[in-house]
Amino acid sequence: MPFKYLVLAAELQAKISDGTFTDKLPTEGKIVETYGYSRQTVRRALDSLVEHGLIEKRRGSVSRVRQRVRERDNSLIAIVTTFSNDYIFPTVLQDIQTVLTANGYSTILFFTQNEITSERKILQDLLRKPIGGVIIEGTKTALPSPNLDLYEKLIQANIPTVFLHGTYSALQDTLCVSDDNFGGGYMLARHLISRGHTKIAGIFKSDDIQGHQRYLGFLSAMRDAGLPIPDNHVCWYSTEERRYLLDYGHPDLLEHFRHFYLQDCTATICYNDEVADRLIRYFLTLGYHIPEEMAVVSFDNSYYSDLCPVPITSLAHQIKLGSEAARLILDRIEGRPCESHSFSWRLIKKQSG
Repeated sequence: MPFKYLVLAAELQAKISDGTFTDKLPTEGKIVETYGYSRQTVRRALDSLVEHGLIEKRRGSVSRVRQRVRERDNSLIAIVTTFSNDYIFPTVLQDIQTVLTANGYSTILFFTQNEITSERKILQDLLRKPIGGVIIEGTKTALPSPNLDLYEKLIQANIPTVFLHGTYSALQDTLCVSDDNFGGGYMLARHLISRGHTKIAGIFKSDDIQGHQRYLGFLSAMRDAGLPIPDNHVCWYSTEERRYLLDYGHPDLLEHFRHFYLQDCTATICYNDEVADRLIRYFLTLGYHIPEEMAVVSFDNSYYSDLCPVPITSLAHQIKLGSEAARLILDRIEGRPCESHSFSWRLIKKQSG
């Protein structure tokens, strides 16, 4: 996985933030043993923490947590995201920290695992901390949230808050930086239609708002092209089902999709590259020819799209969302005019469709 050192740096920073490491970090050797990374990756991770003002590292001695990080202050920005091992996260984190560090801010990291209970605990913790602001990826943003009361308290406390990737419909006038997911779903469907596909299936994530927006864009393009709305060809999966497919390797979701949703379709739009990669590999084991018998397209243009046995046609982010989120929260902190931003995608055509 690219940027392994950033994932490790995030894990170490989370340990600093939750008080596990209050003074010293473990030795390089102990970190190698505990986390399973190479010594080179560990050193790069520690260098990243030094660069972002979180630790002091001296030759021949263990790394120490900087006093300013222990004390907390209003120059500290909390970053709350869903998964530390998500393939997009390391780059987003790096972009956020680059902008904030250049402007004299430090960061503290939290991960919800896209679980409501974890999100609630983190929000309660943040309300007790003298932080300068919060950049947050909401948990299961497509579902009604019992944590809206805590988000309202953040707003009432005048703690600058910027949502990343999507926000809750019940929160009015909240700042958000996201991709144009409706436009992306529309673009992928139009691409497939232009290549002669009239029966297109889809796999979308049910509990994050991005999935609903991408789904609506897809269906809108089918409608505008005068094609039937493919109700029976859309499969939804949840965060928990994602774990079974991606973390544990169980193909049940893909088998269910093929048997009950694919039917006579000749193309599939996937929620993201990691799902598209698994789907293409699954199809190949069944003897499908990609894209001749089944075209597959998706979102993110990540390393998955290049490492897949059939490189994936995918939408690329045109803007670094992490950098934009960091700039937006700085504008909010410093009293400049602020508004949410949604950025269009760019289609990268490869071999899968």
